[in-house]
Amino acid sequence: MKQKKILFIVNPRSGKGQIKYQLLDIADVFIKGGLDVSLYITQEPQDAIRVVRERAQEFDLIACSGGDGTLDEVVTGMMDCTEKRPIGYIPAGSTNDFANSLQLPKHMKEAAQCIVEDIAYPCDVGSFNGDYFVYIAAFGIFTDVSYLTNQEMKNILGHLAYLLEGAKRIFNIKSYHVELEINDEHIEDDYIFGMITNSESVGGFRSITGRDIQLDDGLLEVTLIRMPRNPIELQDIISSLLRREMDSKYISTFKTGRIVLRSQTEIPWTLDGEFGGDHKEVEILCHQKAVPILVNHLPELEEGPSE
Repeated sequence: MKQKKILFIVNPRSGKGQIKYQLLDIADVFIKGGLDVSLYITQEPQDAIRVVRERAQEFDLIACSGGDGTLDEVVTGMMDCTEKRPIGYIPAGSTNDFANSLQLPKHMKEAAQCIVEDIAYPCDVGSFNGDYFVYIAAFGIFTDVSYLTNQEMKNILGHLAYLLEGAKRIFNIKSYHVELEINDEHIEDDYIFGMITNSESVGGFRSITGRDIQLDDGLLEVTLIRMPRNPIELQDIISSLLRREMDSKYISTFKTGRIVLRSQTEIPWTLDGEFGGDHKEVEILCHQKAVPILVNHLPELEEGPSE
């Protein structure tokens, strides 16, 4: 029986760099599972995109280890390929939101075994003005925290780093006047935060992206927080967030396969925790079941109806 060839792309800088201590064990799992392993260590940001675009067709499987940003790069590269190869993910970042949504094992050797078992789950992928994101596109308060917070600080303090960095901004909230186009409906308002997601958690926090989330239904979850007019309204928003009440007087949530956002001023965006550029207009689409992700098993997701 012919061995399957796997390209293993590793970001050595993700998380605490723990991958370097388990790299041989992971390779051993692959080899014992009958895989012919080729290793690539990323050299710079966006490097994984280039490697997948140029080399994916040489292999039967593509695996990566790093944070959600590394997975984002691999998926982005794969979206530009004619034939999609299954993608395996060994999470090694500080948050790993998408890995949590997929219920991937937290231990690296167990995640590697999932790749060996070769169970492919077709996941939706979001596009953002032609770019791609795996689990979140966001703007507004706190959205730049993940790419502005010092990596070493994130490693040491974990989620607290995000909260501490974000707390500095509470008293200087910037809002954006945005016109939304959703299914031929137009909405216009001032927002301090917006996120379009395909994930059960963001920033390590569950239950803030909506209900009945399916990662393969062709729909993205949208959450928008309106600009508070006074401290009382701000406190109401904070209380709603703490109680995970994501559909309130100041917070609106809904699902859609397409959304267009327009503003008179440029809005900075983040895509999967990395800077996504400043834009006056963005079109966000959901590409249903666009890439196969290798998982252990997710029956509760597979049984969800498509809408």
